[in-house]
Amino acid sequence: MGSGGLELPPGDPGHDGGSAGVPPGAVSLARPMEIGAELDWDADAWNEVRTRAQRAGRAYIWLNLVEQRLRAVVAAVLRPIYEPVHADDWVVAAAGPAGQEWVQRAVAVREVSRRKGYLLDPADDNVLSFLTLPQLRELMVQHWPCFEPYYDDRRDVELALDELEVTRNVVSRNRALSEAVLAQAERASSRLLNILGAGSGAPSADRLPVDAVEDLVGDRYADVIGVHPDRVRLQRQIPAEDLFGGARRLDAIGIGLNLLVQNFSGRRLVRLAESGCRVRLLFLNPASSAVKRRERELGLKKGELSRAVETNILHMRRVRARLRDPGAFEIHVFDETPRFMACLVDGDGADGLAVVQSYLRRARGMEAPVLVLRGGGRAVVRHGQDSEHGLFETYRDEFESVWGDSRPVS
Repeated sequence: MGSGGLELPPGDPGHDGGSAGVPPGAVSLARPMEIGAELDWDADAWNEVRTRAQRAGRAYIWLNLVEQRLRAVVAAVLRPIYEPVHADDWVVAAAGPAGQEWVQRAVAVREVSRRKGYLLDPADDNVLSFLTLPQLRELMVQHWPCFEPYYDDRRDVELALDELEVTRNVVSRNRALSEAVLAQAERASSRLLNILGAGSGAPSADRLPVDAVEDLVGDRYADVIGVHPDRVRLQRQIPAEDLFGGARRLDAIGIGLNLLVQNFSGRRLVRLAESGCRVRLLFLNPASSAVKRRERELGLKKGELSRAVETNILHMRRVRARLRDPGAFEIHVFDETPRFMACLVDGDGADGLAVVQSYLRRARGMEAPVLVLRGGGRAVVRHGQDSEHGLFETYRDEFESVWGDSRPVS
């Protein structure tokens, strides 16, 4: 008899009388079983977890940058207004009656953090550091006339913050973040940082925007900002127009320079050169023995590669012939064994980009892996070591070395 006054049936269905012997009103119980759980994750589960962590990590970096920038802006604008009268309570005064609840909650969290030793930096020992992104936004919107002299359109700021809200909630609760939402958050964060006056500051950001993750941890990979399995995937992300358009200097070395010659029209090259761009092109001499060796490596017919290189050189000569200043468009050939292809855009300034490919024995240039480098002379500093230059300068020096030993094409 159970505690509720109901008779419990036997757990074993093979009991004499079977289920037919269960009196009306009896509670049915499952048979006793061994309780256990499978705690191990398989490879698919680990892959999913890592994907979630990678996306959440990227999103967190963007959100952290936006929150810090917005906090600095709010402090710079509102503190001079409220602090002279309200001293350390200026944030409470700025929040006003409408924000009394959330600002008092921030005050309480600050006190708890003080007692438990969570405040590791004295600069964070203020109420403003404990306000969330929506609360900082509320302060900004509530006092928009104070911010209006610095920012043109309140709607642009609010729309960008609206786009971030979904990501902020997902990251704060450690939920799954889709690739589409992450991409939207990265675009909104970048736009908002530019609006708030905290853009990358790198001129090359217009050609290939500086990613927040690159900006913070890029020194782990020298100045490599992109790796692509082949040239097709490179051009999906960085079309030739985005890479070469607007360049003021263009240096390229390779066998046939198909990335430039076949993907950037002669008409565009003429306009580029006429606008003041200095162009230096280094082709492998189509009559050299190195071309014949390369043909054998790739399994091409005799003379096939040399004719392709000749065609590209003739095309560039026609481009040069249309210029008012042909001296700004130089074409050279070299006779050495080709080791790599490189296109260096604005390599002499602080906004340089380079696309580099090593030549593989059995792979055409279209199929070889591609590195994208950001120049500008940025030194890579590692903990406990002397600073060192990245790969951009290495390939630029190599170009200059080969250029010095090359011969001009008339």
